[in-house]
Amino acid sequence: MAATGVRMGATTRIGEGTRMASRWRRRRMCVLLAGDPAPAALREISATAAFLETNARPALGSRVELHHPEAGAIIGSVASLHPDGVRLSFARSETSTAFALAAIASDMSRPA
Repeated sequence: MAATGVRMGATTRIGEGTRMASRWRRRRMCVLLAGDPAPAALREISATAAFLETNARPALGSRVELHHPEAGAIIGSVASLHPDGVRLSFARSETSTAFALAAIASDMSRPA
């Protein structure tokens, strides 16, 4: 079979330039504890980071706690501030991986 120059398979790695949101994913409302509790919608999540749509503006580098209604709670630090929310970073661990997987599974499942 002659080569046509067409490459088969993946052209990017998982996570490069992709967003988790899909037509099946619901944005779950969470609570961000950074001083006062603040509502936050979880837009993106991984074992090392999360982006939250929120009006809260904790200081860069501050430690905060994120409470997800199904995945539980995790401690993170404020990595960046954006007009529509904040990016948190987590230490990569079994706990952060389990939290991310539970949040993804919860957000993709339909209520009974």
